[in-house]
Amino acid sequence: MSKKILFFGSGPVAAESLQLLAQDFEIEAVITKPRPAHHKGDVPVVELAEELGFKTVTASNKKELDDLFSGKPFESDLAILIDFGIIVSQKVIDYFPLGIINSHFSLLPQWRGADPITFSILSGQKNTGVSLMLLAEAMDEGPLLAYGEYELSTTVTTPELTQGLIELSHELLKNVVPQYVAGAVEPAPQTITGHATSYSRKLTKDDGVLDFNKSAAELEREVRAYLGWPRSRTTIGDAQVVITQAHVIEGSGKLGQLWTEAKQLGFYTKDGILVIDKLVPAGKKEMSSEGFLAGYKF
Repeated sequence: MSKKILFFGSGPVAAESLQLLAQDFEIEAVITKPRPAHHKGDVPVVELAEELGFKTVTASNKKELDDLFSGKPFESDLAILIDFGIIVSQKVIDYFPLGIINSHFSLLPQWRGADPITFSILSGQKNTGVSLMLLAEAMDEGPLLAYGEYELSTTVTTPELTQGLIELSHELLKNVVPQYVAGAVEPAPQTITGHATSYSRKLTKDDGVLDFNKSAAELEREVRAYLGWPRSRTTIGDAQVVITQAHVIEGSGKLGQLWTEAKQLGFYTKDGILVIDKLVPAGKKEMSSEGFLAGYKF
């Protein structure tokens, strides 16, 4: 069996993961999405693969990926997939004698789907983790090679959790992949984690609009979960603001009505008051609620 591996990945999480994997594995090639036409921003995996000198091959969709694997273009018996964003067909999975290992950032079968990290925070659960799954054509339903748990603090944000899970993922891959290649690890059903099946979804920009019909506790979790994107947004007077940090206190009043006390501001919700600690007014830098109250008249 070849000791080389192929890497599938496209997003920022994939780029950070590839950077770590390159320290411990021989990467035969990187398969990623191409640079979009007229795109002026970063393309992290493409840029990193070029920097590290890896052979880079691109595919935009499932058909292009299938066409890529016609013939015998790669030697690797195993591939690792992280943050790829393209459905992988059974044809491509079967190309590899040892399959494709997908590092999924939840304790499967909990939070199958597109955004397990955000939904772990939104749910208010106490822990999450990383699952090393043998890829199957059905969404996130393959058997597990290993999993690792990660405790969630009550203040963790999506960017912080993402970084922690990238590091946990690498530790698992570094330790488990050599054992799997040696035949010392057997795939097991996802039920070994003890979690029920649940599904995440792709977020939209509208998810970031604060809905004061929800409880203050739910909205505080949204602020942390949506910190990277789509960001929790509302209006205070005539000012459009992004809320970047908040906490919850008891209190009741008219839904959505502004609450101010002792140089603090917040909103009455379905249950409790969402107190704003930090916010970003449109076109301005992040500031405290006290700073906002001092500078804005409404």
